[in-house]
Amino acid sequence: MSNQLTRRLALLDDDDHRALLGQGLRGIERETLRVDRHGHLARTPHPAQLGSALTHPQITTDYAEALLEFITPAEHDISTVLNHLDAIHRFAHARLGEEMLWSVSMPGELPPEEGIEIAWYGKSNLGMLKHVYRRGLALRYGKAMQCISGIHYNYSLPEKLWQVVAASEGIVEERRHALRDFQSESYIATIRNFRRYSWLLMYLFGATPALSTSFLRGGAHGLDTLSDDTLYLPHATSLRMSDLGYQNDAQAGLRPHENSLESYVTSLMDAVNRPYEPYQALGTKKDGEWIQLSTNVLQIENEYYSTIRPKRVIRTGERPVQALCNRGVQYIEVRCLDVDPFEPVGISLETGRFLDAFLLFCALEESPLISAHEGQVHARNFGRTVKEGRKPGLQLTRDGQEVLLKDWALELIERIGPVARLLDDQHNEGGVHASSLGLQKAKVDNPALTPSARVLEEIRALGSATAFGLRQSELHAAAFRDSPLMPAEEALFEEMVRKSLADQADIEGQDSVSFDDFVAAYNSSTLCGNH
Repeated sequence: MSNQLTRRLALLDDDDHRALLGQGLRGIERETLRVDRHGHLARTPHPAQLGSALTHPQITTDYAEALLEFITPAEHDISTVLNHLDAIHRFAHARLGEEMLWSVSMPGELPPEEGIEIAWYGKSNLGMLKHVYRRGLALRYGKAMQCISGIHYNYSLPEKLWQVVAASEGIVEERRHALRDFQSESYIATIRNFRRYSWLLMYLFGATPALSTSFLRGGAHGLDTLSDDTLYLPHATSLRMSDLGYQNDAQAGLRPHENSLESYVTSLMDAVNRPYEPYQALGTKKDGEWIQLSTNVLQIENEYYSTIRPKRVIRTGERPVQALCNRGVQYIEVRCLDVDPFEPVGISLETGRFLDAFLLFCALEESPLISAHEGQVHARNFGRTVKEGRKPGLQLTRDGQEVLLKDWALELIERIGPVARLLDDQHNEGGVHASSLGLQKAKVDNPALTPSARVLEEIRALGSATAFGLRQSELHAAAFRDSPLMPAEEALFEEMVRKSLADQADIEGQDSVSFDDFVAAYNSSTLCGNH
């Protein structure tokens, strides 16, 4: 263990501070496609019984109209989060009629591009902004990309913890924002460590070793053929996170610097404001209709497809980067997790426990600045793991040397061990974090236990990635429908539906400027001041 990690663990193990570890927050956003009973993409609008996609706090859509997104409240313990997520699934299933939720990150059989509807949020300026942004994504990346789903894990430590660490390391509030800046830069340091070690998450939790041929639209791919409708790589862990996912030439050279919050924000804002010639040739409108919000490298900063992001809850009309600039980093969003097709809600409690230990390790451990060359090495390690992670003898690059993935993974899990034990000391359920580490170590020792290996084994047996997805989706749909919500829970969800529909109607009745002016104000970042 490094000196910093040892020192910080001892600080937080103090009787006065141990309770702080239980005060952090985590939440989950789970994406999932609505499909019909054959596993085909649902062609129906977002169900009104689920509320307004624009204003419902827990049930919305992401890119495609059929791509639901379930958002849990933030909670202190991951088990509470998963209970919330389970309840949202049960409420949704009871209102989907013949439709069900797809249980795999990569879509099954997809219709032609024109058959994939872009998410619709109503006719308000705010709703149209979200819709036109997605039109731009369709233009830039194709609509098949808008049917990929994942798990986003939102994670924060309490501000009081950062204050205790800052005080122990001699950071005093000698200037107005010293503690806020310390917290922000500590999260940025956490992100740097995540870049170093996130290949481990791909090995342990990647669950997309194969995909449907229809996803690639006949494009070049370099994958092996498993059957008429299925392509795969024999040792892949997560093809979703490979170069087959959300990528294009405009983003290819975009690597926001994560050596400080300022450099991160500056590089993203440059991309949002820098024209890109192929997009300029398309323009923002076609036949008077908006087709994208801008002709720059990124329409908005969230278009940058990153495995992890620094975040701050935004205010109405505020841009994400504005929020970070004005109030600092509040939490981090991990975006690289595949949906676990063996879990009804897409993620297991053990995975959540491991993530909590892994992210706390990243937050407490030393995190030197990353040079451009080191950044390329980290990206290459990640890329090797998503395409070849289970390959016997696979090597990654560490400190200029090639090391076995297996050896490095076991060493990392060993280093996370004291962090897991500290979490267990303040937790009232015994050694749950240490137990999760044991499960992950078993996957390193035996690659056949990884989700990607288990998924591939099932797909081989069935002969089709789509057949596997359909079977898992049917199993999970039946389980949810057989365990409806209690009447009191049901009533709470019904009230959220009613309120969201009323809120959307209010928003649509309040617009006072044209959509053109609204976009201009948003692009010049003046909306926040107007509210």
